[in-house]
Amino acid sequence: MSAIALIGGPALLMAGILLRSRFHYFFPDQLAAYTRHPALITAAYACFACGTILLWPAVMTLAQRIAATSPLWGLWGGCLVIVGLFTRTFQFGTDHLAFHLTDSLGLQSMINGIDDYYVAWRDTTWHPFRALSGPAFFGWVVLAVGAYRSGALGLGRSIALGLMSALALGTLKGTEPQSIIAAGGLCVAFVPLGISLLRSGPPPSKRAMLWLIVLIGGHILGTAYGPKG
Repeated sequence: MSAIALIGGPALLMAGILLRSRFHYFFPDQLAAYTRHPALITAAYACFACGTILLWPAVMTLAQRIAATSPLWGLWGGCLVIVGLFTRTFQFGTDHLAFHLTDSLGLQSMINGIDDYYVAWRDTTWHPFRALSGPAFFGWVVLAVGAYRSGALGLGRSIALGLMSALALGTLKGTEPQSIIAAGGLCVAFVPLGISLLRSGPPPSKRAMLWLIVLIGGHILGTAYGPKG
């Protein structure tokens, strides 16, 4: 699971970033792009969200390696980054809702609505995910410093990991130039570690494979026949 997350998380994140890269990053253009290319934009945001979710076991794996020699760096780096991942998942929920409301309310109505949402979000005195936006940025720096100090990653890959702090956060924020740099740094830091785990780790047991099949089957059935509302 750790190896799959270390490889798949950055790959899906990069896929989502590249799929929407030809459109201007700010929200009116993201909504306009959805009206013209709904399947493409939906796939881009879904890949980004799935990559974000897959990153938590990847981060836990690296944090565990850091904690072997630098416990506090591993603890705080891992916790801060995972909290930031929760914040990004919350933001994806607003993206998803905005796209689907565009289908029924129309583009201009949703542009006006998101404008109002930005103002309301700015004026919100306190909200858990507003208060936790900071870790989405500086958590990666803490994790990168811990990775270097502990020897879990070399200097180059630690710097590459820290580049994730440049990834934009917010509702309907598309691909900026630094987004590709940030996701590329994550790939450099995580993918070789995932490949190393695949090569060196023991093969999954028959029981583990059986449970994997059961879980995949349950997910397919839940998707096909679960509640739609």
